[in-house]
Amino acid sequence: MASLPPPLTSLPFLTLALILIFVTPAFSISRRALDHGHDHLMKDGFRITLKHVDSAGNFTKFERLERAMKRGRHRLQKFSQMVLAATDTDMKSTVFPGNGEFLMKLSIGTPPESYSAILDTGSDLIWTQCKPCQQCYDQPTPVFDPKKSSSFSKMACSSDLCSALPTSSCGDGCEYLYSYGDYSSTQGILATETFTFGKVSVPKIGFGCGEDNEGSGFSQGAGLVGLGRGPLSLVTQLGKPKFSYCLTSIDENKPSTLLIGSQASVNTSSSGGDIKTTPLVKNPSQPSFYYLSLEGITVGSTNLPIKKSTFALNADGSGGLIIDSGTTITYLEDSAFALVKKAFTSQVKLPVDKSNSIGLDLCFTLPSGASSVEIPALVFHFAGGADLDLPGENYMIADSSLGVMCLAMGGSSGMSIFGNVQQQNMLVVHDLDKETLSFLPTQCDKL
Repeated sequence: MASLPPPLTSLPFLTLALILIFVTPAFSISRRALDHGHDHLMKDGFRITLKHVDSAGNFTKFERLERAMKRGRHRLQKFSQMVLAATDTDMKSTVFPGNGEFLMKLSIGTPPESYSAILDTGSDLIWTQCKPCQQCYDQPTPVFDPKKSSSFSKMACSSDLCSALPTSSCGDGCEYLYSYGDYSSTQGILATETFTFGKVSVPKIGFGCGEDNEGSGFSQGAGLVGLGRGPLSLVTQLGKPKFSYCLTSIDENKPSTLLIGSQASVNTSSSGGDIKTTPLVKNPSQPSFYYLSLEGITVGSTNLPIKKSTFALNADGSGGLIIDSGTTITYLEDSAFALVKKAFTSQVKLPVDKSNSIGLDLCFTLPSGASSVEIPALVFHFAGGADLDLPGENYMIADSSLGVMCLAMGGSSGMSIFGNVQQQNMLVVHDLDKETLSFLPTQCDKL
């Protein structure tokens, strides 16, 4: 996309202080991160606190990144399975990515029983483990017992939500099977129940009461909350077609935030010119995903010669780029990532580290005793003129004790994913009415 001009507000290089990720939260960098005030007392909508799935574990910050990247690679494989299943007429089963990186706290039933569930923008179904459990994994809270709730009701097979399930049968009500790949699945009864988010209670939310739940990756929570674009997702069922999240840095234990309804809106009068808005793209074969149109990438002052077709969504549903809260680093189609990697290698005036000690594709050896290094700017050019100029900490990860600095990106064959490290300390607003997605730099721990 050599024809794309570099953003006028961006310098081709910036200084990255070496008091970095995995060293101390007192990390500074010469890119802007603005804190914009929002009215948290609005009647129409609510906020939910999110925490990272590894925040309760006794992990170093470096170990947390390694664990997150391992889950991210696993999730990328599941996304690829979904695309393959959609494009291969011989593959009949529907598989969803599942898992995720953030937990949300909510309550279910009357009286309400609190639990934590994995937030997943890559799937739709809301579900929790239920008694009597034929097969249940260990969870940190008691398994939900529908017999103890006065508001529990099984859903009829003729209901619209039952019809929206990828796999269902009519037995003891609407019975479902929802698969996440690698033999992970939840199976049970579709029902309605009262869900409580903070002080806001919402009756008759359709959810899966899972009596047979198998596989890895769910044990941090008691189920999963789908925030995809389909009819089963929480955002669709609430009838509030707008939500946003604001994710704190991966090297911090500070909570992140999910906002639903009017609270998710951006205060445009206070955001100045920093908000970047791009259209959401629909993929008929993967209707739940949030696809974006990526038109090019600039590294430093170089608009990379990426072919226009590289990030295009193909007619068969393959290719394209999705934005995802549950994948840690960004994965770009291999040919585009090779160009990004080449540009950083030539523009960063440091020797390449080939030890693979961190598990990222491109790392550099930090100069001994240096307090800062110069790195090239990185801009993602999304459709609609949304040139997203990333803060340095959103793409360069350094460990001064190991003496390395790494690019937080990788390659992918086919689908590309814009990951959550690149989204940290931004309010990411999904407006399903306008079919747009907006980025607003925000200090997320102060939101």
